[in-house]
Amino acid sequence: MPIFTAIQGSVTAPSFFSQLFSSNDASSSSSLLASHTCHFTCSKIFHKSRHSFSTLKVSVSENPNQSATTATAFSTGVVEASPDGIRQARRSADWKAARAYIDSGSIYEGRIEGFNNGGLLIRFYSLLGFLPFPQLSPSHSCKEPEKTIHEIAKGLIGSRISVKVIQAEEENRKLIFSEREASWLKFSKRINVGDIFAGRVGSVEDYGAFVHLLFPDGLYHLTGLVHVSEVSWDLVQDVRDVLSEGDKVKVKIVNIDRQKSRITLSIKQLEEDPLLETLDKVIPQDGSVDPDPSTMNSSGTIEPLPGLEAIIEELLIEEG
Repeated sequence: MPIFTAIQGSVTAPSFFSQLFSSNDASSSSSLLASHTCHFTCSKIFHKSRHSFSTLKVSVSENPNQSATTATAFSTGVVEASPDGIRQARRSADWKAARAYIDSGSIYEGRIEGFNNGGLLIRFYSLLGFLPFPQLSPSHSCKEPEKTIHEIAKGLIGSRISVKVIQAEEENRKLIFSEREASWLKFSKRINVGDIFAGRVGSVEDYGAFVHLLFPDGLYHLTGLVHVSEVSWDLVQDVRDVLSEGDKVKVKIVNIDRQKSRITLSIKQLEEDPLLETLDKVIPQDGSVDPDPSTMNSSGTIEPLPGLEAIIEELLIEEG
């Protein structure tokens, strides 16, 4: 005979999700979902001669001071529980959680499960997402510059990484992460225009060089661009003639676009403008000019430049 039970009481959110999911990440799921008012329906299975279940209606409060979740259970009937159905329900809930991370802009601490030719495989509750290699923080490659990206990825398996969810499409099964954007959220607040950083040159392009900024913790967390016009006071035709990947340089932050997460850097602004330096040497600080004996005649007057009168006459003839 089926067993029907009716229970009314209070349970904490973590314990409820532990019963629902039977997973170590139940507390993580409940902490994310407890920030919204929501209602869930789930099934708890009791075994006798057949399967009987009770439906629980759970209300999660937005009040952070309220730690208990009220649950009311009532018997509804007899069903056959499907493991595939439970698994699919959980996966759908995790896709919703991923979209909630995008909306809130929160950082997720994920475990690195493996890698392929394009990037890392990150565990997100019951889902497996993807972090492309270009979205990795520069701290990894700068820490071990002698290793290839695949050697670095192999050494990261099993560790946890701070990432931001940047794409979550359940219908296309696309779950994409970015460590660079997570690093921007963490460290962009610590930089200001005018700050001077030690840096390491990353990729070098025709239009400039990308430089990774070294922070006090000894890691390179953010990357900025030194435009070709900010490399040197001298005319630079090809940035590769001046900078190479791996070079250590000092840079000055000249602009921060917080909307687009971009940093503009300069190398030449840490050096004196050679033109101004030359003028300071030619023109004394007191404004006086020492006469050049070669340009003066015996009477002490300065001879005009040769051909100056002819140039003036031609200019007077021309209109304007």
